[in-house]
Amino acid sequence: METILNILQKFSNIPQESLERFVRKLQETNIPKGGFLIREGEICDRLSFIQKGFVRSYYFKDNKDITISFSMQGEFIASMASFISQKPSYETIEALEHCHLYQISYQDLMDLFEKDSHLEHLYRLILEQYYVALEEHLIFSKFKTAKERYLELMENQPHIIQKAAVGQIASYLDMSLETLSRIRASI
Repeated sequence: METILNILQKFSNIPQESLERFVRKLQETNIPKGGFLIREGEICDRLSFIQKGFVRSYYFKDNKDITISFSMQGEFIASMASFISQKPSYETIEALEHCHLYQISYQDLMDLFEKDSHLEHLYRLILEQYYVALEEHLIFSKFKTAKERYLELMENQPHIIQKAAVGQIASYLDMSLETLSRIRASI
C-alpha cells in the first residue's frame, strides 16, 4: 500500500488527507499468471494499480490477437474506454505473471469525486498520463521503421522484451514475427 501512496504523491500537490481517503477505498487482490483482469465484452468496473506484476492488453481482429499495451509494477491499468463509458470492453487484459493489485470500483471512485475535488484532479492527471502514453505509442508505431521501433523498445522498455512472448512483442510493434526475427538477427 505504501508504494501506491508514494506514486500518487508524485502526481501533484494532492493533500495527504485526500490521498488517504482514496487509498482506504482500494481493495487488494491477486491475479495468477494467465488470469484476466477483464475480458472482451465485459464492463470494466475497476481501475487497478499494479503493485507487483506484468499485464498485457489486447483485442482480437480476424482471429488474431493484437497487443495494444503492456503495463507493469507502479502503473494503473483498466480498459479505459469501458471504464469511462461503463460499456462493454473491446479489449482483454491478461496477467503475464502473477499480479498483486489494488483496485477501486467505478462507483467508489465517482462517490469520492463528489466529496473531494482533489481526487478528481488526481484522476485527471492519471488520465492525462494514460493519454500521452497512448499517443506516443501511436506515433511510435506509425512513423518509425520496424527496426527503429524495436531499438526504441529495447532502449526505453527492455522489461517488455524480457517478459513478453516474441509474438506479443511483434504484435505490439505492429510487425510480423518474421520481420521481428530478421531485425533481432541483424542486431
